[in-house]
Amino acid sequence: MEWEADQKELKEAGAELLPDGRVGLRIHGWEIESSKASILKSLQRQEWEEKLGTCHLPEMIFGHSSLVLKHLESGLRIHFNAFDALLGWKQEALPPVEVPAAAKWKFRSKPSQQVILDYDYTFTTPYSGSETIETNSEQRGASEESNGNLCWEDCEEQLDLVALASKEPILFYDEVILYEDELADNGVSLLTVKVRVMPSSWFLLLRFWLRVDGVLMRLRDTRIHCMFGESMKPNVLRESCWREATFNSLSSGANSSVQLPEISIVDILKLLKGYSVDSAAYSDPSLISQRLPIIMHKCQKLKVPDVL
Repeated sequence: MEWEADQKELKEAGAELLPDGRVGLRIHGWEIESSKASILKSLQRQEWEEKLGTCHLPEMIFGHSSLVLKHLESGLRIHFNAFDALLGWKQEALPPVEVPAAAKWKFRSKPSQQVILDYDYTFTTPYSGSETIETNSEQRGASEESNGNLCWEDCEEQLDLVALASKEPILFYDEVILYEDELADNGVSLLTVKVRVMPSSWFLLLRFWLRVDGVLMRLRDTRIHCMFGESMKPNVLRESCWREATFNSLSSGANSSVQLPEISIVDILKLLKGYSVDSAAYSDPSLISQRLPIIMHKCQKLKVPDVL
């Protein structure tokens, strides 16, 4: 269901919807736009395979879907797309997660095919977004995009959870799926980005969620927050948090801080043998997230060059 904006709240916040059927809004010098499209067709998939140098891609790639946040004064453009995310997957090149023997047959495209999982079939990505600076070229009468001197610097500053928890009106909200794969019915690999815009700030969550039934759960969250202000250079904070645990460690209670959600012994045995179950606790990363141990956490601030 598409978000329906409250015109009165938009006006009070000094915001306006984007024109020409585009989905998003302008507010305090920011232009925030989401775009959703169907999955890549076979020919487009072949083009991506060539560009990425692989013959393995997720089942469903929403290659023309994106979220773009542009700061008009500085030319800063923060955007999220499937291609850059898969480029990160290809570069990280994690070793393949071992699949239970009872479930390997599901990966066959033909009954006689031998299953060789010699790549990261989970499509785990370290991707945390893309950033560019758009500068106007008066001599050429056009604009150019580059990474410029953009960089994320580690910082002690934390996300303002009090501000995020305040009961502000939500002027705009959307969720964009970038890619998804059901791992041959062995679980799920899903990359999404959600954004919400309030009168005082915007906030987004980029989430990679992986569940390999009976083997592993992995969650990689990137939260980015920007408070609106008068400065020509926006103050953008990013928090990255990676969590993961094996099903064995969860079932054995190896980590005292990790507890199993409510789930029957029968379902646990099914999961450990590689069979899927319908437990909501294992399907919803929001329910399981606090029970997975943290393996990486950092806060960073975006360094934006002087306006050109």
